[in-house]
Amino acid sequence: MPIPSATSTAAQSPADKQRTILLDLAFLRLWTGATASGLATWALPFVLGLAVFDRTLAATDLGLLLAARTVGFLAAVPVAGVLADRYSRRGVVLWAGLAAGTSAPVIATGLDRSVLLMAAAAAVAGAGQGACRPAYQALTAEVVDEGRRQQANAAMTLAVRVTTLVGPSLAALLAVFLDTRALLIGIGLLWLAAAFVPGPGKRPPAAQDAPGASAGPARTSLLTEFAEGVREARRHPWFVAGLGALTAVIATGYSATGVALPLVSRDEYGTEVVLAGAMTAYTAGALGGALVIARWRPRSPGRAALAGLAAYGFAPLSLVFPVHPVVVMAAYAVAGVGIELFNVPWFTAAQREVAPDKLARVSSLDFLLSYGLAPVGLAVIAPAIDAFGATPVLAGCAIVCFAAPAAAALVPSTRTFSHRPTCDDTP
Repeated sequence: MPIPSATSTAAQSPADKQRTILLDLAFLRLWTGATASGLATWALPFVLGLAVFDRTLAATDLGLLLAARTVGFLAAVPVAGVLADRYSRRGVVLWAGLAAGTSAPVIATGLDRSVLLMAAAAAVAGAGQGACRPAYQALTAEVVDEGRRQQANAAMTLAVRVTTLVGPSLAALLAVFLDTRALLIGIGLLWLAAAFVPGPGKRPPAAQDAPGASAGPARTSLLTEFAEGVREARRHPWFVAGLGALTAVIATGYSATGVALPLVSRDEYGTEVVLAGAMTAYTAGALGGALVIARWRPRSPGRAALAGLAAYGFAPLSLVFPVHPVVVMAAYAVAGVGIELFNVPWFTAAQREVAPDKLARVSSLDFLLSYGLAPVGLAVIAPAIDAFGATPVLAGCAIVCFAAPAAAALVPSTRTFSHRPTCDDTP
């Protein structure tokens, strides 16, 4: 059984439950650090893109740097999950932020000098980004009591969406006054804020005494401890089913957005307005979805979340037929709403159901499979479109997006994202 956080939900007054989570100083510090890390994560490829525009970086070199960052991210996620469960989640955030923060000025130093130096620094930056993800996820469970975690997770995802929405305009404005090197130094400062601003977590003491907990004088290998996290994940059928659906949707729907949408915008509509409008509509929809799910408590949260995940299928589906651009933008807005209707209950359920001493490892498995396999979809979809045409590939992506969550919903425990029976499950 998961161990409740130090502040019992039952002990909260109704006023405490309604009070906005951002008035909690401990969470506000955590939220600020996570926001800084999210902005820095988004900003790096954008600023490097500006360097290509300024001809201080070649397009092929940009691809190399982004690939190095992805490799660093994927390598760090499972290791960070183990370390965050073995030691301190706060400590992992600190060192990850410091690593990513120091890599930014190294990338700046390598501009026009050494692509290999920049690639090595980009890999370190990716490692810092990857290490932060499971640590922040587990740290949220330490800082926030169970009754307000859904609100907290919604606030976290709101921060991500806002930075995505306003970030391009802000970076473009700063680029008028600052060169690429100065912008990279600014990214390093954001990572330092992510490292130092969050306060210490409040891990439940009993988590360290739970059977199979990592704490203790005898240490096993990182691989063995990560395997313990995999076994913990397999103990929750709803998690395995949901992760499979999420991975399938991201590998197909996200790939359609990343590769097919620009092609369709150019070839079918003859303007980049459709691309920009669809991406803006997606972000705006995600903001709306996060605001809704911060307060909404559906009767069957797992089924509602999977329905939201399936809504991503409307994005590739809108590219199959010759429709008005407004229809494409509306489809992407629906996809944005749906993805947050899934994300927030998904994170909240993991924080509630997974053993506290294995939460970071299970979270790292989540990020490793769902987002780690996304580059595979991106690499495959363009050759598939060349070989079979855009229409059948996009139709296939849409079918997968609809079918994978529907298949996951057949697992009984996905109804509530919990292995514990509800009143409706008892005869």
